[in-house]
Amino acid sequence: MSAVATPELELVVTPPAVEEIKKFMQSEEDLPETSGLRVRVVPGGCSGFQYSLNIEEESRQGDFVIDRDGIRLFVDMFSAQYLNGITIDHVTNMMGSGFTFENPNATGGCGCGSSFSA
Repeated sequence: MSAVATPELELVVTPPAVEEIKKFMQSEEDLPETSGLRVRVVPGGCSGFQYSLNIEEESRQGDFVIDRDGIRLFVDMFSAQYLNGITIDHVTNMMGSGFTFENPNATGGCGCGSSFSA
């Protein structure tokens, strides 16, 4: 009997992003131990796809579950094909603060930084 190879998924989360995710998760009340941050790609935005971050109480069947630096990330199989190798950062500048995504899979993007094409 041969084992089915699970595709690899590598996400980089910078220390500032980890700290911001932890703060965000701690601000939510009554989250179970199974909770985590869902990182997804959804159709939309100016370039075809956009990133989505949501707190969820537990992973779903078929999700990649990544435990890193005290945070748990959930990625569905559809999003994984676009998120492999991505770097998630959190920046603060004169325009405000927010999460940024450096995606080596993107073939194009736009000025908003949260939309891309692949």
